[in-house]
Amino acid sequence: MDLDAVRTFVAAADAGQFQDAAAVLSITQQAVSKRIAALEKDLGVRLFNRTPRGVHLTIDGQTFLPHARELLRVAARADASVRPGRRALRVDVHSRRIAPAVVLQDFHRAHPHVELDVVTLDADVHAATAAVEAGAVDASFHAVPVPARHLPDAIRVARVIDEHHEILVGPRHALANARVVTPAQLAGHRIWMPGMAPGSEWADYYDELATAFGLTIDLVGPVFGNEALLAEIADSAHLATLAGERTRYLWPDSYDLRRVPVRGPAPIYPLSLIWRADNRHPALGALRDHLDSRHTRTRIPEAEVWLPTWANTMVPPRPSVERGGTT
Repeated sequence: MDLDAVRTFVAAADAGQFQDAAAVLSITQQAVSKRIAALEKDLGVRLFNRTPRGVHLTIDGQTFLPHARELLRVAARADASVRPGRRALRVDVHSRRIAPAVVLQDFHRAHPHVELDVVTLDADVHAATAAVEAGAVDASFHAVPVPARHLPDAIRVARVIDEHHEILVGPRHALANARVVTPAQLAGHRIWMPGMAPGSEWADYYDELATAFGLTIDLVGPVFGNEALLAEIADSAHLATLAGERTRYLWPDSYDLRRVPVRGPAPIYPLSLIWRADNRHPALGALRDHLDSRHTRTRIPEAEVWLPTWANTMVPPRPSVERGGTT
């Protein structure tokens, strides 16, 4: 159905005159007549009775009018759902369990008027960057283990989340009752992280972490999901896994799992926000301000943390000189 014809029908019904409808739509009266005639032909009914004093809805026209209004409302919502600047701010997080999703929820609470569309592309940094460059998403959270100069010209990145680690163990594990553990204390313990994709930015990070502290990170085993992983760890005196400090897990009380902070130094997984320099979505600047302020408040002295070598190529937060998604 021709939405322009439907829009013209509604305007004529409201105005009661084709001439007045033409003025509202900024088209000619002849164009109004042609659109209405085409719509009537398509529907197989007369929608208006024409008189010298104007037009009046027929019974069929009265029946069709509320549906025509709804068609236009649906069309407007469909347009707004995908058009930058009108649709919700579309942000990619690799998983809804991890720190970026938690931070986005905090942003939503602080800015309840901002419409958010949180998506999971299940992509590595290169595919996510391509999605941002293409405009499929407004922004994405990833570790970026390549220098900013090697990214596409339109892409901007800023390090916004420094995610601390915890060791997750069952009640019979040797580290279960520790208040804090050091990376050196983890050496010799089996850290089980099945399903980590080789060559991904997170695999590169854990490879460097394992080398730096002599850790044993075991990727072997079928992947049955997080619930199965937690059940195995809860039942084992030897298995452990690493989790982000803000990663959200749920498990039955009977598992009695323990989350122990890793400090001395504190390994940090550095995450950046990726966006297009020319993205003018009005909510993007607010999100960047929120992330910059949170990162500044949670930063700890560099002497007390461990970062992968490629973190030095990531762009740290910087004061905002322009906003609205334009920098």
